[in-house]
Amino acid sequence: MGAGKTSVGKTLARKMGLKFLDTDRLIEKQEGMTVSRMFETRGEEAFRRAETNMLRSLLDREGKAVLSAGGGLPLKEENQVLLKKLGLVVYLQVQPDTVFRRLKGDTSRPLLQGGDAKEKITRLLAFRAPVYKKASHMFVDVDNKTLDEIAEEIRRNLT
Repeated sequence: MGAGKTSVGKTLARKMGLKFLDTDRLIEKQEGMTVSRMFETRGEEAFRRAETNMLRSLLDREGKAVLSAGGGLPLKEENQVLLKKLGLVVYLQVQPDTVFRRLKGDTSRPLLQGGDAKEKITRLLAFRAPVYKKASHMFVDVDNKTLDEIAEEIRRNLT
C-alpha cells in the first residue's frame, strides 16, 4: 500500500511493451463494486477469497503482462504459490514515512480508516515485510527513486 505498485507497474509495462493488469481493478470489474465497498458489504475475508480466485483465473491467461497485486494478497500462502507460478514477483520495499506521506488524506484505503494512520502503516509494514520477502523473487527499494528508475531496475533484472 503506497509503495507505487500501480504506478511502477504501468511504467514497467509501457517500457516493455506489455499489458498492465491490476488485481484490485480486475476484482472490482468482476464483482461490480469498489474494493472499499466490498470490504464494507462483504468483509475482508470475502475480498481475500476474490483475490485468490482472480490469481487462479490468471494462470489460464495467454501472454505476458505486468501485474500489480494488492498489498494483502501475498499474506495468504496459496497466493504466494500462485504468484510465483504467474512469473517473477517483485517486492517494492518502502519505508513507513514514505507511505504515510503518499497516502496522507487518502480515504479510499479501508485498512487505514479510523485511528492513527501512521501507526497503522508502521504496524502493517512490520508484519507484512517478512511475508513479502518470502513471496518474492527479488525486492527493490523504492524510497527516493523515480518511477522510471524503479521500472528500469526491475527491467534490468528481467533480462
